[in-house]
Amino acid sequence: MALTAEEVIEIERLLAADGAEMGPFVELRRRFPQLAWVRCEASDVADQPFRQFPCFDLHLIDGSDHCVRITADPSLATGIVLAKRNVGDEH
Repeated sequence: MALTAEEVIEIERLLAADGAEMGPFVELRRRFPQLAWVRCEASDVADQPFRQFPCFDLHLIDGSDHCVRITADPSLATGIVLAKRNVGDEH
């Protein structure tokens, strides 16, 4: 299932407004149950993020093939990696 432009905007709005540790994760999972959600530390993901926020990097997952991969294309996204950034992280 593709990620729509409206869904991207809503996800970005929630992440931009939230400064808590993993506060937005539960709310995002509740609002977008059709997506697979993964959380980790930003240092665990070598790929460039789809979007960056003060506390999080947002990566899109394409799980349509046998193996999951990071994608920059919302039309291929079947999930999200929400990577927690450390204060002062230059990632």
